[in-house]
Amino acid sequence: MHARNRFQGEYDFDRLISASPRLAEFVAPTRYGHPSVDFADSRAVAALNEALLADAYGVRWSLPQGALCPPIPGRADYIYYLADLIGGKRGSAVRIIDIGSGANGIYPIIGAAEFGWSFVATEIDKTSMRWARQVVRVNRKIAPLIEHRLQLDPLKIFAGVTSAAERFDASMCNPPFHASAKEAADASRRKRRNLELRNPEPLNFGGSVSELITPGGETGFIERMITESAARPRLCRWFTTLVSKSERLPQLRRALKTARAAEVRIIEMAQGQKKSRILAWTFQ
Repeated sequence: MHARNRFQGEYDFDRLISASPRLAEFVAPTRYGHPSVDFADSRAVAALNEALLADAYGVRWSLPQGALCPPIPGRADYIYYLADLIGGKRGSAVRIIDIGSGANGIYPIIGAAEFGWSFVATEIDKTSMRWARQVVRVNRKIAPLIEHRLQLDPLKIFAGVTSAAERFDASMCNPPFHASAKEAADASRRKRRNLELRNPEPLNFGGSVSELITPGGETGFIERMITESAARPRLCRWFTTLVSKSERLPQLRRALKTARAAEVRIIEMAQGQKKSRILAWTFQ
């Protein structure tokens, strides 16, 4: 986990319950006597997220039933590493575009609250975008920093949601993982089976079709992103995305070489047993 991530270490559950009292119903001692929540229970993970955001930033956050429930520490890690990539800049002059922000809208919320960045949050699902927009509206401190835009074409990334004159310091994205509903269901079963065998870090729970499934899966989505970025190389100083599996990197590196990226970086991240990485590239 990033050294500056404020969410690392053991949770102070008394403090978190003080910030968000509804968390109390989900906290119970582990077999070792330490307070915790059941990370296999999506309601418990959502309640923990609410408490973490309320305690850290005074943000009121909620999630609709069935939406992707992100672990806050891991999402914050991406923000901290992105801050390093753009030179540690703070303030609203920094512009970030979050591709596929979802109903949880977590990257813009953390980025705006922690660093004061301005965000454009794109989404293809109208219901998810309406929820994310409403969450932002009730948080007046960050509301002026976050703009939501609906992407009408699910196969487009930047086209249709950005103007020709716009410029961003960076893009970020947690792409859909799966190419089909069957692939998503199989992955969900494997996750839940593993949860019965060990006590891992928080996982993602739920997720709408748009959050989980895309033609070509994660690799296809990122390849489309690379193609669009090459067509508009000055749109972002840095284009970035999460890549869930390291074995997908060689194919993506080849795509970036074909696109003539000037520089490519792989930023490794780890939260407990969970490992992921950021793929970053620039044409400048």
